[in-house]
Formats: sequence, C-alpha cells, structure tokens
Amino acid sequence: MKIAIANDVAMAAEALRRVVASTHEHQVLWIARTGVEAVRMCAENRPDLVLMDLNMPELDGVEATRQIMEQSPCAILVVTGRPQDNVNQVFRALGAGALDVTATPMLQGKAGGAAELLAKIKTMDKLIRHSGGSQAMQPRSAAPERKEAPVTKLVAIGASTGGPLAVSKILAGWLPPPGCAIVVVQHIDENFAEHFAKWLGEQLQMPVRAIEHGDELAPGTVLIAKSNDHLILDKDYRLGYDAAPKDYAYRPSVDVFFRCVAQHWRGDAVGVLLTGMGRDGAEGLLAMRRAGHTTIAQDQASSAVYGMPRAAAELDAAQMVLPLDKIGPMLRNTTGSRG
Repeated sequence: MKIAIANDVAMAAEALRRVVASTHEHQVLWIARTGVEAVRMCAENRPDLVLMDLNMPELDGVEATRQIMEQSPCAILVVTGRPQDNVNQVFRALGAGALDVTATPMLQGKAGGAAELLAKIKTMDKLIRHSGGSQAMQPRSAAPERKEAPVTKLVAIGASTGGPLAVSKILAGWLPPPGCAIVVVQHIDENFAEHFAKWLGEQLQMPVRAIEHGDELAPGTVLIAKSNDHLILDKDYRLGYDAAPKDYAYRPSVDVFFRCVAQHWRGDAVGVLLTGMGRDGAEGLLAMRRAGHTTIAQDQASSAVYGMPRAAAELDAAQMVLPLDKIGPMLRNTTGSRG
C-alpha cells in the first residue's frame, strides 16, 4: 500500500515512517507537516491510506479529514498521541470519514505499539480491497433456559466509516417506547469502544453502555459492541462475543449480528445499515428482511462512504433507502416511539 503521513511532530512522523518502512508490503508516499499540506498532497498524489494526526497547525486533522474526503477521498486512519484524551476530536474525525483510530507507537509507552499499528494497517488494507474471509456465522452454544425477556422490540444498527456521528444523529432526542432495546455494531478498535459508548451517552437522552459477554438486552438502553470479536445474539436472547470467523476483515461484523437477529429474534425488529466502507452488513440486512423485519439503509448523498449501504441496496436488502435526517423519524414511526 502507498501510505501518507500527516503529522507536524518530527519525531512522531519519523516513528511512523520507520514502522511503515519496516515491511516490504508498504511504502511511504509523502509526509505532510500541516493539515493544509495533507489536503493539497492528497489531491496531487493520492495515497491508499493516510495516517492522520489530530493536532496540526493551519488545519487540524478533523478538518483535513473532512476536506480530503470531499476532494480526494481515500482511507484515513487517525494516529495520534493518547486518543482517549481527545474523545470529541476523535469522533469528529470519524464522523468526517476517518476509518478508525489508534495511538502513535512512540507515545504508547509499550513495545507492541509498532506491531499494533502494522496490524491496524493490515486490516485497513483488507477493507480497502473489500476482501475478507468466510461470512458464515457460528453462534455459541445454548445458554440456560431464558426467562421471559422484557424486551419486545429490537433496533439493530450497523456502521463503519462516519458511523459515530451518524449513530448519534439518528438517535438524538429519542425516547424509545417501552420494551425497545437498541444494539449498535460499529467498526471500531476495542481499545476505544468504551470511549465511544461514553461519548455517545453524552449526546443522547438514554443510557448507553458497552456490552459484556453474557449480557441480556436492556429496554430503553443503547448497547455498544466493545470487542474485536463478533457480537452475537443467541436463541436465549443473550449477547456475547465469538472470534469466528477469525479471518473476517470487519470486526466486529455487522453481518454476524444481523444474521443472529434474523435467526433467533422472535419479536419486532428494525435493521439499520449506515455509512461505511466495504460490504459488511448487507447480507445480514437481507437475512433480516427475509425474516420479516423492517430494514433501512442510508442513502448515498448523506453517507461519508457509500459502501455498506450501497451493497445493501444492490442486494435489495433495504426496504427503505433514506437520508440520515429521515432515518431517526422513521425509527420513531416504526417502533411507536414516545419521542
């Protein structure tokens, strides 16, 4: 892959250059010292992937990401020191079209930083090439007999690039009706999932929490997948995580969770597939539609990256293809919401 670096700190930029150059699979295409340079250089010599810092002179990483995605779209990975200290900036960058976030290796304070970055770049490469392993679902073994669940309606949301802000926008101001649970599968590194849940909770009028293995669905609560393993829902309506399929590029997989809903959920359900690169979620959304559930995909004009929703539209998996500002009202109408 041809990789560009946007970072104004010389030591950090050099650390990133060395990590990228340590493998023959990638090459450093250019290094930008400001956000303005990054936007210009992307237009002149577009890379496959940009390693984007958040804090840069002239134009910060958030606005640089936004302008690159508008003018010279390419994959962007936010690589910055202590991203957990810049939660709002990180999610603004993700909302502008960045794929994911990780810490700058030299600032992580642990030897595995370079290896973690290379692993992240490898995943980005798979996503860019729209590849991935088998999408076969392997649910875990049955849990003990289920008590009557208070949840009778389920909203299942899948998202990737640009997803955090998209999720917050469709759920903003919503008070779900009694017995309605919301589950979000967002492509995001497990080290940052808890921060995503915390940030989203600050945007919404309902509780948000990350899902622990073995959790039950909770009415009136937004539940967030928190692992690089795939989120599953078993026949006893318990949530958990499964590493299989191990070679699947999209982690956690929207397809895996949507298929679980199609297979096991017996109440009313709505599947929503939002902005994102690749095809994850399209076949799962189709399975939900075939199971008799309502299915919605975001439209092209309002998507940061029209990959996953496009795949759903091509499969006729979505009963409705809607702009982002129409999805929230449709959820309210479909579920009989109070707000």
